[in-house]
Amino acid sequence: MTFKDKVKQYRFLFEELTKRDFKKKYKRTLLGIFWSVLSPFMNFLIYLFVFTFLFRRNIPHFSTYIMTGTLIYSFFVTSTNAGMVSMFANSGVISKIRVPKTIFLLSSNVACIFNFLLTLVVYFVFVAVDGLPFGPHMLLIIYPIVCMTVFNIGVGYILSTLFVFFRDIQYLYGIFTQLLMFVSAIFYTADSFPENLQIIFAINPIYRYITYVRQVIIDGIVPDLSSHLFCFGAAAIVFALGYFIHKKTEQKFVYYF
Repeated sequence: MTFKDKVKQYRFLFEELTKRDFKKKYKRTLLGIFWSVLSPFMNFLIYLFVFTFLFRRNIPHFSTYIMTGTLIYSFFVTSTNAGMVSMFANSGVISKIRVPKTIFLLSSNVACIFNFLLTLVVYFVFVAVDGLPFGPHMLLIIYPIVCMTVFNIGVGYILSTLFVFFRDIQYLYGIFTQLLMFVSAIFYTADSFPENLQIIFAINPIYRYITYVRQVIIDGIVPDLSSHLFCFGAAAIVFALGYFIHKKTEQKFVYYF
């Protein structure tokens, strides 16, 4: 069977899984899909209040600066958490029906992408209110978003595999993402740290994706070649590693459900 035939064969299942994952997140909630906008927005307001009025941060266009960091970080955490449980949550289907297991991870990520795109609408409203100029240069944010989507899927492959074998990974990952938030410069600038600690930010893909978007939206500039290469390289390496781990272990999943 060719790849094209496989796509046709599982297209309906993929679409239904994506719809299910998207709807399930807001099932029995009063505000439903609006939570995808309200949740990062409320986090943004908390950070804005704390770091503007309590800690007196003097960063140009600080509201957009914080919201950019909050938006990208939330996209990463939401996508990877959904990817982590994607295999186990569909263990009943995987155990009974012969289907590509990767379809469950991809469908959960597509649902997260839809949520992310909704938050982008609110984000650009804030960009406009903050007085930042709109122009064709803003289309450049498509590049880091695409790279980050691939990166998220790669991390999801790794986490979903680990979660099948070790349930403790969900708690460890929660601690890791909390630490990650503080080394991604969401509400401060990286240059406020000593030079010997700058390497932490330089090798952090989430910080680099956030910085790319900030340079485009706030500074109105095209990031340098090294930024483009890092965004692509991080996504390609993590995706390849995650896919390799997933393929090497997927046949054992049914024994651990």
